[in-house]
Amino acid sequence: MALTFVLDPAVTPALRDGILDLWADVSNAGGAVGFVAPVEREEIRPELVKHLVAMAEGRHRLLVGHDAAGQVAATAFFCFNTHRLQTHWLWLCTVMVHPRHQGRGHGRDLLTAAADAARGFDGIDAIRLGCRGGLGLERFYGSCGYKEVGRVPGAIRVAPDDDRDDITMLLPLT
Repeated sequence: MALTFVLDPAVTPALRDGILDLWADVSNAGGAVGFVAPVEREEIRPELVKHLVAMAEGRHRLLVGHDAAGQVAATAFFCFNTHRLQTHWLWLCTVMVHPRHQGRGHGRDLLTAAADAARGFDGIDAIRLGCRGGLGLERFYGSCGYKEVGRVPGAIRVAPDDDRDDITMLLPLT
């Protein structure tokens, strides 16, 4: 069953908790969303609060996907640039699909919905995102139209003696 995507949903306690649960479940399943398993919701909460503050200040926007039961199943945050020479592109960050929904095309649907939403933002010509090497994410994003435009070898340390590349991907919207 398809996910239902909503741009700029009202931030309710249920949405906040749903995002925390999603973020923890994705992280603990090995997802590359800023944490390394095992991680607890309370370790993630400060990062979510940063996103929510940026939303309140107009620097971020949220796209959320709900499953048929109304549960938060996917997210992507649009992170706008404030530098005057870089306001024509944005970052897509904290891109997540719940592990129980992976392998069904929902990640591709999330990226399509994100690109469609970004095309409606004034002056945005491209989306950039970063991904962790070693998981094949660049192949997935490439299959969705993104191109690898940069790579910093070993920039992400997930454990002692386990450094991963930081990969930058770009999707032109025009």
